[in-house]
Amino acid sequence: MTLLWTVSDMAAAMRADTSGALSDGVNGISIDSRTVAQGDAFVALTDARDGHDFVAAALKLGASLAIVARAKRAMFAADAPLLLVDDVLEALRDLARAARARTSAKIIAVTGSVGKTGTKEALRLALSADGETHASAASYNNHWGVPLSLARCPANVKYAVFEIGMNHAGEITPLVAMVRPHVAIVTTIEPVHLEYFGSLEKIADAKAEIFTGIAPGGAAVINRDNSQYKRLAAAAKAAGVARIVSFGENSKADTRLMRHSLQSDSSCVHASILGEDVTYKLGAPGKHLVLNSLAVLTAAALAGADLALAALALNQLRAPVGRGARMTLNVSGGTALLIDESYNANPASMAAAIALLGQAAIGPQGRRIAVLGDMLELGDQGEALHAALAGPIDTAHIDLVYCSGPLMHSLWQALPSGRRGGYAETAAQLEPVVLAGLRGGDAVMVKGSFGSKMGPIVKALERLYSGRPAIEPAGA
Repeated sequence: MTLLWTVSDMAAAMRADTSGALSDGVNGISIDSRTVAQGDAFVALTDARDGHDFVAAALKLGASLAIVARAKRAMFAADAPLLLVDDVLEALRDLARAARARTSAKIIAVTGSVGKTGTKEALRLALSADGETHASAASYNNHWGVPLSLARCPANVKYAVFEIGMNHAGEITPLVAMVRPHVAIVTTIEPVHLEYFGSLEKIADAKAEIFTGIAPGGAAVINRDNSQYKRLAAAAKAAGVARIVSFGENSKADTRLMRHSLQSDSSCVHASILGEDVTYKLGAPGKHLVLNSLAVLTAAALAGADLALAALALNQLRAPVGRGARMTLNVSGGTALLIDESYNANPASMAAAIALLGQAAIGPQGRRIAVLGDMLELGDQGEALHAALAGPIDTAHIDLVYCSGPLMHSLWQALPSGRRGGYAETAAQLEPVVLAGLRGGDAVMVKGSFGSKMGPIVKALERLYSGRPAIEPAGA
């Protein structure tokens, strides 16, 4: 197996002292002692918990070495294999910068209010059809997730994809300075983290920080349909971005959606990708995925990938757990479909998930059921934005809605009595009501912000009704 890093290169990049009997190198980098793999370097970050407390466990499970603070050297055995640094997080950033400096890969960065992780995963799939591709794991898009993802990038990949997120202004700038992408995508600007910004314009300005790190000669890919397009394009121009391209349904978009057909488990798309006609199938459903696939193929083309292979690969796209993954439930009277959207929520993603539920296939006596928890960080617009979901629910012809949380009470009050399935102050209180209410032929979608704790409802449905992955679409 090719080493990810030699110990000498790691130590030099991080300005680290060595201690103990060290191997020649490491195969991977881990920050979680529970999942550390044989030959990994364990990074003792001090974020939610102090990673130094888990070094011994990581080494016992097979980590080659641990990266620890010099000030905490006394915690470990004299012969423990260690790299000693002044600051562990800053050392990880230094390693990330070294990873970027050594690679000749085409780098793509993704940000936006919604759709970052899905777009990153679609890029991983599309680019992998043309060459070895590295991408961020999960939603590793913050102050430690981005440098960790970059430090994990092998030297010899052809493409690399990184997700970059933020909660406050100024957070993207140092992250994109490490990544230095050749192509940067902004999926869309929506009222997410509105509590911290106060306006869409300020959110757009914060997301536009991604343009400041684009490599010379690089490109920005921006949603032409979004209300903040002109503001984003102006920011990209001010940052000196060489090429600014747009995508969407807008007739002026450089990459344009020409036609599409939405099915319950997939979508067929005809688009003009930078002037080239392409017809392809997405293996996961939803109009939002159709639009984001335009950005994916645009970025792939800009990075020099084979466009036909990239488009063909999108047939294999599947929604991940918490972001649209589908399960079949064995309920009374037959089976029901569970759509797991429980990872997070905001007004845009909630509307998209409701529309997706509206497309779901149901049985002869089946109903489309939405189980919704609070959307958080919306500031003083929270109640109004929750009540406004009554519109998308009506448009999608959702039969029954269950609500939990004080903010969702605004939606509950806005719903006609015939659509009210149940309301509770917390997801835990709502759970037994939802579990008792399913029947054969139903399609049920569960969604809410992470803090609203809707995930346990999904797990309870899977346990009670012996949930199993839904049948893959034909042609997978």
